[in-house]
Amino acid sequence: MGSRPGPGPSRRARRCSKPMESTAAASRQPSDSGSHGGPPVAGSSWLRYRPPPGVHDEMMAPDGSVRPHWADLMARLDALGPREMASRAERLRHLIRDNGVTYNVYGDPAGHDRPWMLDPVPLLVEDREWIDLERALIQRASLLNAVMKDLYGQRNLLSEGLVPASLVHANPSYLRPVVGARPDDGRFLHVLAVDLARAPDGRWWVLETRTEAPSGIGYAIENRIIMNRVLPNVLRGLPVHRIRNHLTAMRDALIASTPRTRENPRVVLWTPGPFNETYFEHVYLARYMGFTLVEGEDLTVRDGRVFLKTLEGLQPVDVILRRNDSNYCDPLELRGDSTLGAPGLVEAVHGGSVTLANALGSGLVESPGLMPFLPSLSHRLLGEDLYLPSVATWWCGQPRERAHVLETMDRLSIRSAFNPGGPVIDGASLDEAGRARLRAEIERHPHAWTGQESVALSTAPTWTGQSLEPRPLVLRVHVVATQDGYVVLPGGLGRVSGPDDPRVSMQHGGGSKDVWVLSRDPVGLPTRARPGDRSITVVRGVRDLPSRVADDLFWLGRYVERCDANTRLLRSMVGRQAENGAGSATLDVALRMIWAMGHPPYSSPPGVEAPDHESFARAVLDASLNPSNPGGLAAMVLNVHRIGVRVRDRLSVDNWRAIDALIDTLGLARFTNTLPRDDADPGPPPAYGPAIALAPEDAGPRLSAVLMPLQVMAGLANENMTRGLGWRFLDTGRRIDRALHILQVFEGVSHTSGEAREAALDLALELLDSQMTYRARYLDSAQTVPVLDILIADESNPRSLAYQLVRLGLHMDSLAPDQAFGLRTHEQRLAVRLLGITRTVDLDRMNLGGQDMPVSGPATDRAGADAEPDAAMPPPEDLPALLRLLRGLLNALADSLTRQYFAHAVETRHGSGAARFRAADDDRERGT
Repeated sequence: MGSRPGPGPSRRARRCSKPMESTAAASRQPSDSGSHGGPPVAGSSWLRYRPPPGVHDEMMAPDGSVRPHWADLMARLDALGPREMASRAERLRHLIRDNGVTYNVYGDPAGHDRPWMLDPVPLLVEDREWIDLERALIQRASLLNAVMKDLYGQRNLLSEGLVPASLVHANPSYLRPVVGARPDDGRFLHVLAVDLARAPDGRWWVLETRTEAPSGIGYAIENRIIMNRVLPNVLRGLPVHRIRNHLTAMRDALIASTPRTRENPRVVLWTPGPFNETYFEHVYLARYMGFTLVEGEDLTVRDGRVFLKTLEGLQPVDVILRRNDSNYCDPLELRGDSTLGAPGLVEAVHGGSVTLANALGSGLVESPGLMPFLPSLSHRLLGEDLYLPSVATWWCGQPRERAHVLETMDRLSIRSAFNPGGPVIDGASLDEAGRARLRAEIERHPHAWTGQESVALSTAPTWTGQSLEPRPLVLRVHVVATQDGYVVLPGGLGRVSGPDDPRVSMQHGGGSKDVWVLSRDPVGLPTRARPGDRSITVVRGVRDLPSRVADDLFWLGRYVERCDANTRLLRSMVGRQAENGAGSATLDVALRMIWAMGHPPYSSPPGVEAPDHESFARAVLDASLNPSNPGGLAAMVLNVHRIGVRVRDRLSVDNWRAIDALIDTLGLARFTNTLPRDDADPGPPPAYGPAIALAPEDAGPRLSAVLMPLQVMAGLANENMTRGLGWRFLDTGRRIDRALHILQVFEGVSHTSGEAREAALDLALELLDSQMTYRARYLDSAQTVPVLDILIADESNPRSLAYQLVRLGLHMDSLAPDQAFGLRTHEQRLAVRLLGITRTVDLDRMNLGGQDMPVSGPATDRAGADAEPDAAMPPPEDLPALLRLLRGLLNALADSLTRQYFAHAVETRHGSGAARFRAADDDRERGT
């Protein structure tokens, strides 16, 4: 069976979201080797903790006492005891796994989707301290928005010399094509992420600010949800501020920022794709806010307007919550090599027809080189002192500051003036030659460098499995725009270093903490905003499914069905070998049918000798479990995972758990991080051995375990999915592939005769899960006509060919845009012809062929190889001819669906409503 080409984002997709890591030098904070098993926490019977000297510890005061606002929490944790605390930590890990919370780590040998790391001990912040932080962060957000407004507008700050021109014009994040584009409400920044750290004296300061594609809000919410299940009594027993209402206010503000007046504006969340490190958060926020998750290929610009490409044509987009870096958003005016953007987006921004959150070019104000100028800019633009200081920074574009950096390099951290996510060079770690080279580089390009004070991060208690250990901490706080102005989410994302790497970086094994902001007053359940008097129009059967998503769902259905078919085939083979032994006639028939159906390893069929049977069965099993074999079971499961990731926002948590179970059952986790190669990569794809080593006699239980999550996915689709377009394309893919598999099974049957025919028919009943039905009806061994009736013509059997064709006909009728005048689409006509042939075939007169199986290779005319045939009536009375006819029509139906719904070309058919348009410049037909 063929494998679909794997479209996916290029490696540039990995760089299109600001990573959740601190580049401050404080991330070098060493762990005190004596902290393990330190003295007991005051009042605790078993909790032990020793913070390192010379830094501020969040929980413990310098005199060894627990800070007052931590006392209640530590008493509650102490009451749990070490065994229960370990049990809660294990429950936390299971919840993260079950909920599919991941953070993509590039090059991780354990797999692309690494489970999110969350510490069961939260970070506590006092209410009075939070009030000061909140005021300072709102001021900083207003200041940076005002700087954006000026530098992309009148540029008074440049003319007055408050901001050096070289700091702006040399910055790659300063996008000249968007100069002059101004949002109607004057708001350039809708979301900010500010990384905070404590000085040794306990004061907070800003390490850096993320404005381009700030991440962390979704993870912060998920952390709170998980902690509410891990420590429910602890969380509810403390006066902890809630955070959900603030995110709702942000969603409402985005909806209200539409540049047009309309009842139901369309808001989308734009992701660079599933290989981005924070893709889970993109999916999470899109679900939480009810926005459509889109990629660059889903968007197009026509006449200065942004449209979403859907099955119903082009639908206008009003607001884009952006998670792409600005430079990649428009290959026409910005980076021409980008495959992630929408050509013409800059034109739409200038025309004011779409709101971007954040505005294009927002990366300019997260520049480290801008930090030294913020105090004077606050006086100029806000008339206020800057409430919250930044870490001491010197921009080398100024002579005096450059001289200071060069003289004190061994005590500073050197980093790019423009790229906040770039590497940080620890001056103290360089030898004399290294410092000389860095000094020469700074003198050559002084405007591109900054020096920053090396910060000693505060530490926070972190659970290690047996005790508490101090880890360096960075607090990420989010500021969001609402209709009433900026607000700060009362909580955030605490990030700590990993056990083996002192850097506070998620990419280097760091973990996270839920942040509990304590209130002075009791906190009840979060209140829900009232809907008011505004009436909501009831909507059913929304048909704005993006074409890319429809394509992926169609192929998800096909790959799930292929996994099911391959698993049943392998299980039948190993079952016959276990029951009857090598050399038996039933195993011989099974092996010959497997070979005739085109399954790996594509070698000549064996003889009747037992050694041949055993070696062939082992070769088939090994080949099917080899991820580098495109027709094997392992490759099919990886395709299910790959496409499942792409449509994760359309799948339930239970569906994702089933996909995870598939990966785990076959030991494929380490293969899920395989990315599509660039065109410049030479050579063939890498070759692997089997993912797991299974002897045929041990494979039966493992293959049965593979079937369980596949059945779960099928059941969830049938019972839980709304009967919308997404479900129809998912089920259409399943029905087409199941029908093709039925034809393959009978192709193998047609090559048998005599006693082998009965064994082949019995195998067909087993493969198509119809043995019980046959025995209940006939109480006899497998006979040709009854088996053909049950598996070909019986429309009441969910595993029969006729049943699949009936379902396909219903789906094609539902997808048709206009049936007012009885005009059938090409897909409808193909479905009618397929069902008509099956209903009119005369099974009593059917000639099964009966010739010996071929010996030169697997059966030809595999799926996708036939051109659309002429379905002459009456149907052929020769089974092989009938199979070729039906297979050709099924492949023609799949091809027609691809051309009509998945490939955007020119304007196509018209319905009673708006015409369906295709985007010519995004035309790309995906293979079937």
